[in-house]
Amino acid sequence: MPTRTCILPACLFPPGDPLTDRPADQAETRAPPLADVEELHRLVLQSLDDDQAQEVVSIPLTGKSSIADHMVIASGRSTRQVASMAVKLSDKIKARFGKAPRLEGLPAADWVLIDADDVIVHIFRPEVRNFYNLERMWAFGDDSNASASASG
Repeated sequence: MPTRTCILPACLFPPGDPLTDRPADQAETRAPPLADVEELHRLVLQSLDDDQAQEVVSIPLTGKSSIADHMVIASGRSTRQVASMAVKLSDKIKARFGKAPRLEGLPAADWVLIDADDVIVHIFRPEVRNFYNLERMWAFGDDSNASASASG
């Protein structure tokens, strides 16, 4: 039987799916408790506030997307601040929840993605954030879905 190669992440397929060759017993079957998700979300918002992130926006994704429960978008004034906020946030998440989130974009730090499973964080330099305009892309046609937090 020929082997099929899947270019999509294994998490998009059910456990034991022949496309992923991922046995059902190795699949993650337990979702984290909602309290942990909300605690993680609060930790992200507090950390960004502590580090003086600008224009922090939290977009609830529950019921709209399966990738996460929350998406948080913030800006830093420079690549140094963007990188610093991302590293500090990653360290805080690892210390509190015991699992380091995945980080992308740190070498350049124009746009850093922090994937903490149920909360996805995008930290941008302002020019890059304006160019990609993720808030509009993820607003689902309803501006009331995006809630801004206090930012400097």
